[in-house]
Formats: sequence, structure tokens, C-alpha cells
Amino acid sequence: MSSIGGFEVVRDPLWNNIGIDAQALAVLETAPFQRLRYVRQLGHAFLVYPGATHSRFEHALGTYHLARRALTLLTERDALRGLPGDEPAVVRLAALLHDVGHYPFSHALEEAGLPSHEGLARERLAEEPLVAVLAATGIAGVGARITALIAGTGASPLRGLISGALDLDKIEYLTRDAHMCGVPYGTVDVDRLLHSLVLVEQGGAPVIGLHEKGLSALESLLFAKYQMYRNVYWHHAVRSATCMFKRAVRDALARGDLEVGWIGRATDEALMEALHGPHTGLAERLRQRRLFKRMLDIPAAELPAGVGTWVADDPDLVAVVEDRVAREVGLVPGDLLIDFPRKPAMLASDVPVLTRRGTVAPARLGIHQVAEDLHTAARRFRVYAAEPVTLPAAALCALAEGSADQVRERLAAERALLT
Repeated sequence: MSSIGGFEVVRDPLWNNIGIDAQALAVLETAPFQRLRYVRQLGHAFLVYPGATHSRFEHALGTYHLARRALTLLTERDALRGLPGDEPAVVRLAALLHDVGHYPFSHALEEAGLPSHEGLARERLAEEPLVAVLAATGIAGVGARITALIAGTGASPLRGLISGALDLDKIEYLTRDAHMCGVPYGTVDVDRLLHSLVLVEQGGAPVIGLHEKGLSALESLLFAKYQMYRNVYWHHAVRSATCMFKRAVRDALARGDLEVGWIGRATDEALMEALHGPHTGLAERLRQRRLFKRMLDIPAAELPAGVGTWVADDPDLVAVVEDRVAREVGLVPGDLLIDFPRKPAMLASDVPVLTRRGTVAPARLGIHQVAEDLHTAARRFRVYAAEPVTLPAAALCALAEGSADQVRERLAAERALLT
């Protein structure tokens, strides 16, 4: 870092120069924030895209940078008149700290059933050293206000910058992830979006909205999100590694080898080291990139609508089914993994739009008309295994079509799952 005009300046491969004010610098130098240097933004995606080794630390700085830009533009247009004078500072700090509670390896552990990283962020903000650093800002109730912004609650008119359909976090991670993966899918017109941000009245209160001239840029953001999920986040090998990692952690927790509280404070490497031991070979396979292979890969479009929600939403049930199916096809428990991720709100956008006539209306985008189809196109029902095995596709699809209660009934009755 170098000091220019009262700001520390960090050189960033995506945004070039990021100026950091004194309040943000004090936060940056704390141990909870420094931990983010060692938490990868995209989990095990680097096993597929070698450049995807960027960290939550870089992403947090980038989100803070976008917050500064957005607030500067809103201030220049006198859009923040009437807001508390310290509100921009709180928003900047919330942008910087929004991922301070993040687990190692991206969102995999939340998929595995661990508490949300937003909840962990609330815990970190209520602990030292962040309590003292934030208190030193002199901003009344700063910790609670930051927590509310991260959670998307509270009355701040600017909360949409931190949590919402058009939040700065989303703009930053899509742009950075695409850049670091070396793919053209995450192209976002960031300048157009930032210059189109406005404050509008909704429900009798001011909220962040978008001027009509920014609708095309918003649509490109949503389409970029779809493409990144389809081509990067849900890439078959990335999902294989993610499933292996989730299973390794769940098994370690079940044995009592790890504690949830410790995991929430660990780094990527600390967690991987803790997973090495006599009980699991999954961590070693991940280190050597000996990933489980696809034994079944079916596009969601070929399955009935609404199928398999329990696969994405009930990790405890999935683990039991995986082991039962493994035994039925001659594998040992843990050598077969089932995956069917979903994100139904992938292309949701509830951003109010300021029209050229001066009225406020919901965003009406062409992409909304095909949102469900795009979500379906991005999803695939997959079964991975440690070694080649023949799987009855029809029986597995029928199993996925059942509800969680129906699957539990079959398990309780000791009925074969693949007949």
C-alpha cells in the first residue's frame, strides 16, 4: 500500500487503485479481516480454473471501492440530502465487512447445513477487536447498523447497496470471478449501473433504485449471473470437488473431530489440514485433484418441474440416501455423492425503477420472462462416484422425484432405493 492525499492506496488487478480511508484501514488491520486473505472466494473452483485463487479479502476491498464510488455519485447529485451525515461511512464499512463471517471455501458449508455466514458476521461484529475499532469511529450504534445492512434489514435507505437484487457485492463478485477465471461470461456494465443508481420513494420511504437508462445494464448483470452459474459455479468438476469437501466436513463433524465454531474462524488451509487423518481420504483426494467422476448427469429440463428440492435443501437426508445407494451398487459409504444445486431467485430483481417520466415502477426486463427456463438450463442432476459403477438412471430419477417425506418412508421401511 502507498499513501496518497490522506488515503492508503492499494493496487488491484480489477479496479486499479483502491483508496482506503482511515476508518476502513483500522478495520482492515484487524485479525478477523486479515483472515479473509486466506479464504478463497470461489472455493475449489481453482481446481478447474487455475486463476480462481482470489480471496474474500480482495473481494471485500472491491466491494468497499464500489461503495465509495456509488456514494460519491449519489452525493454529487444531492441524492443523500436528509440522510444522517454518518450514513455513508456506515455503508462503506458494511461493504468492507459484509463477508467477515464467511466460511472457508465459499458457500459449500452453508450448503452442508452450517449456519449462514451473515449470522457469523453478526457474531464477529459483536466481538473484539472489531468492537473497539468500530467504537473508535465515534459513529453511534455503528455495529448494529452495519449488522442490519449486511442482513438487509433496518430502515437505512441505502441498505440496497449492501443487500439486495442490485447490491454492490453482486456487481463485484461477478466481475472479479469472471476476470480471475479468465472467462467472458461475467461482463457487467459497472459504470452504467453505478451512474444509474437513484433514491426513490417506495412504500413511503426512500430506497435504492435504478434509473430507467440503466435497465439494459441490469439485464446484462442478471444474464452474467446465469452464465457464471452455468459455466463456473456449477461446472461439473467444481461441483464434484464441492460435494467431496462438504462430505468430508460433515463426516468430521459427526465423528467429533471438528467443531462448527472452530470452522467459522478457520482459513482454507487450516481446515484442509484438520481434515487429514485416518478416517477420511476425501481431503487427500482433493489435494491431489483425484475428483469423483460423473456416473449420472441429467439436465434439469429432462426432469419434472419441482423435482429434487430435498437434494439441495436437506443435507442430512442426502447423506443417508448417498450411503444407502452406495451399498446397493457395491460401493462403500462415502464413495457416492448426489448433487442437484438450485437457486430459484437467481434472476430475481425487485429493484424499483425511476422512469424518464419521473414515476417509479417495478423493473420489467425481458430476462424475467425466461428466468425460470434459464434457472432450469443451469441445473443438472448429478451422481458422482469414487470409482466407475453402473447406475440405474430411471430409478435414481424416480427417487429424486419423490418428496423428502416419501424418501424417508422408504428408508425407514428398509426398502431398496433403486427398484
